[in-house]
Amino acid sequence: MTDARTAHDTTTAARALFAERFGEDPVGTWSSPGRVNLIGEHTDYNDGFVLPFAIQHRTHVALAPRADGVFRVRVASTFDDATAEVALDALDVVFPDQRADVPEWARYPLGVAWALLAASGTDPADVTGVDLAFASDVPVGAGLSSSAAIEGATAVALADTWGIDLDRVALAKVGRRAENEAVGAPTGIMDQMASLLGRPDAAIFLDCRSLEAEVVDLGFAEAGLELVVIDTGVKHSHATGGYGERRAACERGAAALGVPALRDVTVDDLPRLAELVDDVTFRRVRHVVTENQRVLDTVRTLREQGPTAIGELLVASHASMRDDFEISVPELDTAVEAALSAGAVGARMTGGGFGGAAIALVTHDRVEAVRDAATAAFAASGFAAPTIFTVTPSAGAARD
Repeated sequence: MTDARTAHDTTTAARALFAERFGEDPVGTWSSPGRVNLIGEHTDYNDGFVLPFAIQHRTHVALAPRADGVFRVRVASTFDDATAEVALDALDVVFPDQRADVPEWARYPLGVAWALLAASGTDPADVTGVDLAFASDVPVGAGLSSSAAIEGATAVALADTWGIDLDRVALAKVGRRAENEAVGAPTGIMDQMASLLGRPDAAIFLDCRSLEAEVVDLGFAEAGLELVVIDTGVKHSHATGGYGERRAACERGAAALGVPALRDVTVDDLPRLAELVDDVTFRRVRHVVTENQRVLDTVRTLREQGPTAIGELLVASHASMRDDFEISVPELDTAVEAALSAGAVGARMTGGGFGGAAIALVTHDRVEAVRDAATAAFAASGFAAPTIFTVTPSAGAARD
């Protein structure tokens, strides 16, 4: 679990890398968190509802304007030996058409620089060149949105440095455009909104159509609950085909019903849809439609009964992702089953799927039992040992 000491270490690592790569000290550091999605998977790009929260694991970026007066952006990170560099006035050339010329990790921060200038209508000639160095303790590939943490940290750092006055929703849109067009991953806006709007001990109830966001108290601590993450170690990538295929199926379903997005479909519409599309498309749509309802039910249940009452909704969400959306993997199913067998209130996979992590809502006195059960189940199945830790609902992006 990340604590203040670990956060300090990550900030120090970003500053040290900056000095090593660029030969001077940064003017400051900014950071942005990863996120856990409590419920609402693959609903965001269907204009639906989600309920994520920011976590204590963060990406830190050290930054300074370029002392040489050169109008270029240079980015370095502790997770790659290369330093990537693009001229500010060439960002429009690189993205989105020539993004293959840029290392994949660097497309996230450089894509944010490109999208931020475009969103604010800022001429590249009117801002200074900058150097950025990144360090992170957000687990990569675990479904905790390490990418949105990079985007959020970059967005707030560059906006502050360049004097660009955009609100947090606008910065989230910048991050989404960077991920969609500069990286090529067809994701929604949930991750960026959670990373930028996060609050301690609360989730963000987000309407992905209107982008209205409401803070919902979780009350985990008062209820004696922990949110345990079971990272399977199975890596995934949103830029690969499985994610895009699911999104295309959702679009086919919406088109068959003549609606703009699956947000406009209710459970009562599903029998009619079954007569219009193939079985695979129907099941993909059924997941999204029922998941939207589960988000609404979870928010209501949290407010009326508290967090100990949401377990069945989490379990139903996992079953829907496993059977209808088919984005789970054996390791995720094993993690969920082990957590439930050890007394978890509820459990589900979280994130885009095809790997990553499961989450389990667990009383304080059952955390070790869940940890032991998951470790034993993975060993019995011949899987590599999972990484297991707890996460705490935390604040969003900010200057450190």
